[in-house]
Amino acid sequence: MIELLEKLCSLPGPSGCEDAVRDYIRAQAEPYADEIREDNIGNLMVFRKGRKQIDKTVMLAAHMDEVGIICKGYTEDGCVKFGFVGGVDPRVVIGRRVLFGKVRGVVGIKAVHLTTRAERQTMPKTSSLYIDIGASDKKAAEKKVPLGTYGVFDSDCVRFGDGMLKAKAIDDRVGCAAMLTLLREQPAVDTWFVFSVQEEVGLRGARCAAFALHPDICLVLEGTTAADLAEVDGAKQVCALRHGVVIPFMDRSTIYNQNLFETLRMLAERHEIAWQTKHRVAGGTDAGRIHLTRDGVLTAGLAVPVRYIHSPSSVAAVEDIQGMLELSRHFLDYLGDENHEF
Repeated sequence: MIELLEKLCSLPGPSGCEDAVRDYIRAQAEPYADEIREDNIGNLMVFRKGRKQIDKTVMLAAHMDEVGIICKGYTEDGCVKFGFVGGVDPRVVIGRRVLFGKVRGVVGIKAVHLTTRAERQTMPKTSSLYIDIGASDKKAAEKKVPLGTYGVFDSDCVRFGDGMLKAKAIDDRVGCAAMLTLLREQPAVDTWFVFSVQEEVGLRGARCAAFALHPDICLVLEGTTAADLAEVDGAKQVCALRHGVVIPFMDRSTIYNQNLFETLRMLAERHEIAWQTKHRVAGGTDAGRIHLTRDGVLTAGLAVPVRYIHSPSSVAAVEDIQGMLELSRHFLDYLGDENHEF
């Protein structure tokens, strides 16, 4: 699964332009799928028959899109002015490499020795940043990177330290990789695997997919914020790497179904899978739209803790990634073996 995640993280897929990711996932899924649908907004919905049929429609969901940038204008000397696609802290992009298709660039800002003391004491605004693509003038920049061109961080996927992984877009290619792995090995029950679009700009794709499939039960697989750093105290750390898969009970978009939360916790303990929950109500996932669809959907979530999320250098622990995959598998097995009423 880790090799699959590395490949997925290397692909460009900002919100609204997930084509490369969708094409790769579709190619990987087709040999195993019983049905594949793509809707008008770009969601990829893959159905695979399980080892057992149950009387409920089961859906797993993860989003394909990542945060990125978009070209909004130019300077007279040929640099690109840009905006963010999704939630990005301007501080994490300064000096970083970016890609507009095959055009490389570097995010620049006025050199420190040219700034005033007041400027050095405030966070830079996006309007003060630019992307140097090596163009000779405005006309050349317009030709290389037309207005509205999407861009992503140009960041390699690297394994380092004691079982750590650094990459862009771990949020949420980690969920996509887990779902592809489960799809390939045949799930315990009939399952729809939904690879959604535009999560980072408002949970948009998931709303359409859930309406179309009308699931009874949904498990959302995600990457979630971890701030387990020395200068961050207590609950502000949210969750921590190497402490296991996160089973959230609440975030800013969802109060997760209590029975499903307890089921996931029970399965983790039964199978000796390390787990934790979030100690701070923060962030949101596609569950925020899924659980409100039609007459309501029983919805739960699992997540991998990710440091420096929404940056070119997100970091996750391989053991947490494997834990999410394993607990997802046991959840589907539980639905098939016990067909429990929720």
